[in-house]
Amino acid sequence: MPLALATRKEITALRDRYPHPRSAILPCLWAVQHELGFLSVEGMAEVAEVLRLAPSEVQAVSTFYSMYFQKPAGDHHVVVCVNVSCALRGADEIVGHVERRLGVPSGGTTADGKFTWESTVECLGACGGAPAMQVDHHSHENLTPERVDGIIERLRSRSSGRAGTGAAAGAQPSGPHPPTAETPPEATAEGPPSDDRLGAGEEPGGEPPSVEHTEMPGSRTQPSANPRGSRSRPRKRPRLDAGDL
Repeated sequence: MPLALATRKEITALRDRYPHPRSAILPCLWAVQHELGFLSVEGMAEVAEVLRLAPSEVQAVSTFYSMYFQKPAGDHHVVVCVNVSCALRGADEIVGHVERRLGVPSGGTTADGKFTWESTVECLGACGGAPAMQVDHHSHENLTPERVDGIIERLRSRSSGRAGTGAAAGAQPSGPHPPTAETPPEATAEGPPSDDRLGAGEEPGGEPPSVEHTEMPGSRTQPSANPRGSRSRPRKRPRLDAGDL
């Protein structure tokens, strides 16, 4: 089945944005996957046609990256990080819980077609909030089994709310949902306080903010206003006389 006209227009616009069409392969593949839910052979052939490339060039890129699907996937894509930081903070427990909760192993899709999930050894870049996972391009950190259950239930309820609307009402196709601003994830990560909480130079707990400074060599009294310390003004060495040698 050919791609929708809107998708072809998006691919054409992406092609014209780059000095070489090959540079647009990645975002063009996203456009196809957002429409179909996966990368079909026909869809990749259309990308190659618009970009004026050989189909093999587009297919080679699609198989290199794990975020692209070569077959239909669930409505929601869940990726659990098991890299070192997350592993040290309980990622194995989260993986086991997700597998039991969804009833399919890593890489599988639930029977109702709602979820495709996988564990990945690649870092998701959320080490400060480990253990972490990504759901439909949104990060969820500091996971516990209870938080995972809450995320899954919210996604199920949203999917149920869209069910039965039909294509005429603008229902989304099957496959992982693209990132949108309409359904942002609920805040689950613990991080530094916002600026309004800090107020006028105040840290949580009422303690004044700490100030870092660099001391000059040999001095323990006055902090240097120059973060580079003595490098900006080198000390003069005493000149040696012949009698000192």
